[in-house]
Amino acid sequence: MTSFISGGITAAKDFLAAGIHVGVKSHKVEKKDLALIVSKRPCTASAVFTKNVVKAAPILVTRKHLENGKAVCVIANSGNANACAPNGIENAERMCALAAKVVGCNSDDVLVASTGVIGQELRISAIENGIDELYSKLSDTDEASDAAAHAIMTTDTIKKEVALETVIGGKTVRMGGIAKGSGMIHPNMGTMLCFITTDAAISSEMIKEALLETVKVSFNRISVDGDTSTNDTCLVLANGSAGNDEITEKNADYEVFVAALKALSIALARKMAKDGEGAKHLITCTVDGASSELQAETISKSVISSTLTKAAIFGADANWGRVLCAMGYSGENFDPDKVTVHFASAAGDIEVCRNGKGLLFDEAEAKKILSESEVEIIIHMGEGDSSCTCWGCDITYDYIRINGEYRT
Repeated sequence: MTSFISGGITAAKDFLAAGIHVGVKSHKVEKKDLALIVSKRPCTASAVFTKNVVKAAPILVTRKHLENGKAVCVIANSGNANACAPNGIENAERMCALAAKVVGCNSDDVLVASTGVIGQELRISAIENGIDELYSKLSDTDEASDAAAHAIMTTDTIKKEVALETVIGGKTVRMGGIAKGSGMIHPNMGTMLCFITTDAAISSEMIKEALLETVKVSFNRISVDGDTSTNDTCLVLANGSAGNDEITEKNADYEVFVAALKALSIALARKMAKDGEGAKHLITCTVDGASSELQAETISKSVISSTLTKAAIFGADANWGRVLCAMGYSGENFDPDKVTVHFASAAGDIEVCRNGKGLLFDEAEAKKILSESEVEIIIHMGEGDSSCTCWGCDITYDYIRINGEYRT
């Protein structure tokens, strides 16, 4: 049985973390901006990256270092994306070398990630000056995970941190994760970094399969603003300290591992969607009764990505026409006359459209339902038995302000 527990990236056995301020962007900005995650044992590891053709230097370096499916640690900074920047590859490799020196491993066993402003050269001197202090702060405490989680944040208003435990092969297995992401979040990854650790024993081949399965139903089903970043990275490291028999095939133990990884990733994905830049509402859109899962997913993504739907939710306006409109331009064929739409939240559930036609409903009740911080759009297609859930957020005045001032 899988259950959520307190903690984050250090919840799994034999993982350490740290996060400090070194001044990557500016010494005037007193926020943590450099994180280090270290396993006491070599790990099997895998990652997925942005589908943006323009990829940041850390992605190119990490992808190369993961060719053997092994890693020992992760170093990550906020404040500068090291994307389209002078000396990008050299600085990403330098970050790996600095981490390798203090940890005592090969540079190829270090994975690197960055997030922040694009096009400006990374202040590698700040990282060089702070690496010894960063290493000295390594700990397996919840506070260490908290520090690392804060160090990778940019415009995030809350940290994203989750941990859980399950049982695999009779052994208690733990997973922990930290993530950042607030804007430029869209299906197929967004300006997000996500680092997941586990003490499960699993082969390089199987951890790669598990991550690909997981990303499809978690991070690839969220949207904030329709932009996809240059730096999106999701890493998972497994060090085997739990003592279970190594998972080398898709058996019952593999299914338990994947279920836990999905639960952790969906929890982190929801936190990212809820923390969209300036957002006031988390929007969950569930499409059921679809002819296929692909149809349900495509329609659900279209609804959560619709600017007009986002604006309606911001105003607590039960404008279900925006929902049908977004469904209609999703590219999927369906019969509008079979569609039913509900809005729901902790304040109640209200049906606003049946068989493609509007219903008389209590506007005051609908506004009360949509005024909750978490709202649901529930769509019944009437065409089959497939379903899908995606997550997004509303769009507010603050979104424009935050992004208008981001670089300066």
